[in-house]
Amino acid sequence: MYADPKKVDKSTGTWSTTHCPGHPEIEVPGVEVTTGPLGQGIANAVGLAIASKNLAASFNRDCDVINSHVFCVTGDGCLQEGVANEAMAIAGHFGLDNLTLLYDNNQITCDGPLSWTASEDTNAKFQALGWHVIDVFDGDSSVESIVKAIAAAKLVKGKPTFVNIRTTIGYGTGTAGTFKSHHGTYTDEDAAKYATDGINTTHTLSERTKAYFASAKDRGQTLQRDWNLLLERYATNYPEEAKALKLRREGIIKSEELLADIQIPKAIQATPQFNGRVFNTLMDRLPQLFAGGADLWNTSQMVDDSKLNFDRAHPGGRIVRYGIREHAMAAVSNGIAAYAPGCFVPVTATFLIFYLYAAPGVRMGAMSGLQVIHVATHDSIGEGQNGPTHQPVEVDSLFRAMPNLLFVRPADAEEVIGTWAVALGARRKPSIISLARDAALFSVENTDRRKVARGGYVVAEKEGALVTLVSCGSELQFAAEAAKVLNAEGIVTRVVSMPCIKIFEEQDREYQDAVLSDSKHIISVEAYVSSMWARLCTASIAMDSYGFSGAGDENFARFGLDADGIVRKVKAHVQGPNKDRRRWTLLK
Repeated sequence: MYADPKKVDKSTGTWSTTHCPGHPEIEVPGVEVTTGPLGQGIANAVGLAIASKNLAASFNRDCDVINSHVFCVTGDGCLQEGVANEAMAIAGHFGLDNLTLLYDNNQITCDGPLSWTASEDTNAKFQALGWHVIDVFDGDSSVESIVKAIAAAKLVKGKPTFVNIRTTIGYGTGTAGTFKSHHGTYTDEDAAKYATDGINTTHTLSERTKAYFASAKDRGQTLQRDWNLLLERYATNYPEEAKALKLRREGIIKSEELLADIQIPKAIQATPQFNGRVFNTLMDRLPQLFAGGADLWNTSQMVDDSKLNFDRAHPGGRIVRYGIREHAMAAVSNGIAAYAPGCFVPVTATFLIFYLYAAPGVRMGAMSGLQVIHVATHDSIGEGQNGPTHQPVEVDSLFRAMPNLLFVRPADAEEVIGTWAVALGARRKPSIISLARDAALFSVENTDRRKVARGGYVVAEKEGALVTLVSCGSELQFAAEAAKVLNAEGIVTRVVSMPCIKIFEEQDREYQDAVLSDSKHIISVEAYVSSMWARLCTASIAMDSYGFSGAGDENFARFGLDADGIVRKVKAHVQGPNKDRRRWTLLK
């Protein structure tokens, strides 16, 4: 099951790998998803089951070429996690009868007995969530009971199945039934025994165990052969469907071709509005897209009433209504993406601030190299009257810091198209497309969808510029307007659009230097805290507090992030006593 370890060779940069990681990791053959934090695996399993249901509804005819059953093993701690409860509710609501959850019920967590923290009737809870429940009372001693329960679970229709298996943690050791077994702690008696007798270096399987698994290899080969024959018959009887299924499994996406004919509107549109148009065009053209929102699908302007929702009556639908369950939305989407890489490209949507609820799932997707596209709207103080609770001034720093995750803030419709091309092309990483709520007040000249792929590029060049303003998203319009005023007043200023810092930092040094230039003052402009800009810029115009409940345009003025505020702060800096300061500065 586990990869062979490589020997350490520091001279060539070769480092050892492990036979057995501390938690399941997707890089290890046989492991479907990385599921270290408790509860993630349950949500991933729900995603795998949804993907299987949808693919079966799309391609099965009189022969079930897609007929997988998903099994998930869980423990006491997993079931307490919020993401698990969100995902379990989703599975019950959709009647995912191709999902079985095997509960290792030993009533012990890291700190002690489960009774310290839980007293609910677990079976009743699952039944209330729409699950079928099977009990196994002799999990310590009867493999047959577990096997029978699994066989029974596969026969259940219309509901996922919860198999409650009573076990004893550390069965057969001196710490059996206690939290010490959770950590692999020895008793003094165990230690004395090992010191006297030594530790067995061999392990002999019982004849009973050997007999049970003796036919497993042959059974697996038979199942594989039968499925290959079924695929051949399917290809003969349904050649068009077989061709489409093959393309889905290959996961080839030609994003530039898919986006080439999308026209930019003459009137300025809010980026979520235009983004919704791009997304729905892609839904029509790209069957891999499988999307859903956490109750803000409409507000995020992703909705198209002609698209069919996924539910128990319509498993072929491609829009999932997750409810107000942001964490499960992200973690379930990871499972959908993991079902067959490229076969599904999940898309999620909610406000940027609520991706904080989803952050552990987003992180696991990045760690696992899963292509999930998260559409995050209402992304700044421009969110307005909902106030500082909904204005994510610091959230970008978390996501921009995550390895293998693209956080992209397009400024206008042109850059939205480029952002989708980047996200669809990122086969081994998730993306967050961060969008403002309202339409821009000013248009920005020279934005370029193709240059989004380089992370940053010049939109307004000036020879011998004293100042380079670097901005993105809804603030780029204000930076561009401010530059016009500064140039008119003799402060030579150029403007750079930087929709994705991470991609820009992956470019060669020559390109980075050409974009940022040798301006004395390289100043970032963004309505977030400035923590991510210090390594690129000499100063920042940014937030250093939470936002305010007021109209969006008033908020930009209040915090000095509109064109007038930018002009004022730049002039004070380049003409002030700190104009020669070399260390990064936050401009007030």
